Amino acid sequence: MTPTPDTTASAEESFLLGGELPVRRIGLGAMRLTDATGDGTQAGAHIWRAPADPSAAIALLRHAVDAGVQLIDTADAYALGQSEELIAQALHPYPAGVVIATKIGNLRPSPTEWVPLGHPGYLKQQAELSLRRLRVETIDLLQLHRLDPAYPIADQVGALAELREQGKVKHIGLSEVTVAQLEDARQVTPIAAVQNLYNLTARDHDPVIDHTAAAGIAFIPFFPLAIGEHTRAVGVVQQVATELGAPPGQVALAWLLHRAANVLPIPGTTDIAHLDQNLAAAGVRLTPEQYERIATAPSVDAA
Repeated sequence: MTPTPDTTASAEESFLLGGELPVRRIGLGAMRLTDATGDGTQAGAHIWRAPADPSAAIALLRHAVDAGVQLIDTADAYALGQSEELIAQALHPYPAGVVIATKIGNLRPSPTEWVPLGHPGYLKQQAELSLRRLRVETIDLLQLHRLDPAYPIADQVGALAELREQGKVKHIGLSEVTVAQLEDARQVTPIAAVQNLYNLTARDHDPVIDHTAAAGIAFIPFFPLAIGEHTRAVGVVQQVATELGAPPGQVALAWLLHRAANVLPIPGTTDIAHLDQNLAAAGVRLTPEQYERIATAPSVDAA
């Protein structure tokens, strides 16, 4: 089924995260700020170590905030916590209006392994470590990185709810969940955001977008540009880009913004010029015909 666009969505510049935190709709994902390859290419990146020289990453983070980015997303699993430390090094004390989101619940026993662990005690411990690395007393948005099938959803989400009751977490989010799992979690505590894989060529979570939009929950698509593939788009995306005089990556991000007003893409980059290009996608307006043409194109044409 073709996703139906919200014709007013692209004109909305911000979204109230958790009903109270206004954030501009294009944020920054910090995953790529770790330099696993050591050569800056990100080829085969394992998200295992922070860059040996963090100056470029620090400059990019500071430029992002100066350029108006209000949502920065990271995780304790990115470079074993070094991503959180890098963000704090660059931005602490955090400017007013900047929302730092992080994730817990994934073990990293090696550079190639991501293992969900939802033991409530472990989740609480990792939240404490994130608080220290980010140098904050309260995490704006703490997300469960993955559900662990070994533990009931109520126990995993309940651990995060306890942290919120203690004032250590402001809002709670989930990642890679279905509508049913989201609703199970909402029986335990309010959920402010869902972060799932979604882009032009990965649309399995259309039902989750529609459900969260109706509930006023943010939908944060990770890999919104398919790890850069959509910046080199061909076919219909390139056609629309030519019509609009915009780069293909901007068209891909604009399509997500048109999808629904609760969609908050967090493209990652290590390049300031590319960051500025991503942010400019907020000003790209697709006609209903252009949106539909992209939405109904074969996936090979969208990438």
